[in-house]
Amino acid sequence: MDLGLKGKRALVLSSSKGLGRGCAEALAREGADVFMTARSADKLEAAAAAINTGGAGRAHTMVADLTKDAGAIVEKAMAALGGIDILVANTGGPPARMAADVKPEDWTPMFEAMVMPVFRIAGLVLPGMRERGFGRIVTIASSGVLQPIPNLAMSNTLRSALVGWSKTLSNEVAGDGVTVNMVLPGRIQTDRLGELDKANADRQGKAVEDVAKAAIAQIPAGRYGRVEEFADMVCFLASERASYVTGSLIRVDGGAVKGV
Repeated sequence: MDLGLKGKRALVLSSSKGLGRGCAEALAREGADVFMTARSADKLEAAAAAINTGGAGRAHTMVADLTKDAGAIVEKAMAALGGIDILVANTGGPPARMAADVKPEDWTPMFEAMVMPVFRIAGLVLPGMRERGFGRIVTIASSGVLQPIPNLAMSNTLRSALVGWSKTLSNEVAGDGVTVNMVLPGRIQTDRLGELDKANADRQGKAVEDVAKAAIAQIPAGRYGRVEEFADMVCFLASERASYVTGSLIRVDGGAVKGV
């Protein structure tokens, strides 16, 4: 299936590793040019070099902090790409923590890091998308917005703010050819997942291997997901083929969420 991504221009946030990098790689394989951001210059350049060696699309980079550099990111991405057709809004996750252990002063910095950059950057790229009659905003959140994940109180709470925003925005811009969707990863095999398994193991006084085994036992697919599997869904939602899909929450979790 031709997704119609050749020549499209994508801004992929937090894309030096994990799900962000996987999405940038998938989009580039389909022929889109990508602009990648991260705070780690070495990891970011290595990720872009890999894409430019084997991808149909080209990768550009900017070392940036999403909490401080939203305007500069969009300005440089537009200069490098000539415009932005696709925004993959990916932000880092907060530390593992129980709800009762989160201090009041912890919430605002995490909101500024996880939520506000999405609002700011989407607001900057939307006018061009609406003017051209084509745009895709795909926000990466977590299955925790549907079924709260133990020991991830901050993520469950703050990412839920993006759900209301995404659905509201989708209704406002659908008539302009802009779709707004969210993709909710379950347990996808990334460095972040390894960190969470270790945090849970430490909290429970268990071995990491035992925690991972117990988690996998709750997944009908019987395994952790692969980054490529997640990125393929993001690619589809970013494509011309997904023009009638908007305001949706798409789970990529191997069936782990128990609700309908």
